[in-house]
Amino acid sequence: MALDVARLLLFPALMAFAAASDLLTMTISNRVSLLLVAGFLVMALLSGMGLHEMLSHAGAGLAVLVVAFSCFAMGWIGGGDAKVAAAAALWFGFGHTLEYLVYASLLGGVLTLSLLQFRQWPLPALLCSQDWLLRLHGRDTGIPYGIALAFAALLIYPETDWIRAVDLTRFGFQ
Repeated sequence: MALDVARLLLFPALMAFAAASDLLTMTISNRVSLLLVAGFLVMALLSGMGLHEMLSHAGAGLAVLVVAFSCFAMGWIGGGDAKVAAAAALWFGFGHTLEYLVYASLLGGVLTLSLLQFRQWPLPALLCSQDWLLRLHGRDTGIPYGIALAFAALLIYPETDWIRAVDLTRFGFQ
């Protein structure tokens, strides 16, 4: 039962925290990525994942890390975004990583276009006391891409073996 609760909550909670953090501060702490990696290792061991499968998941995470840090080096995404994307790919393995990256790209495009439009409008005076909103509205500010990464992850996660292994009847679902 505790393992099922962890499968249902750990990854989604950390991804939601990454999105909220990026929205409010335009940063994602390294702790989030480290917790995602540590959580994967614990969950994989407790779930009985074999070494070969764990290494395959690690390969997916490493592949995304290499590509994401190339994007970071070019200034396209932030370092926190790169690490969170790689940590999510670790959880998804090669079976769901491509789908995750496609969703993240599409959602990131929508987010970017929406923020660019939002930044064209004047911010109402009532909202100007909110530092996070001023930062988000600033034209020289980047895009909190962690939001798109988190939403994409939350769209993909229910399709993974992590959730398929949960006995939902214990929680009243049929």
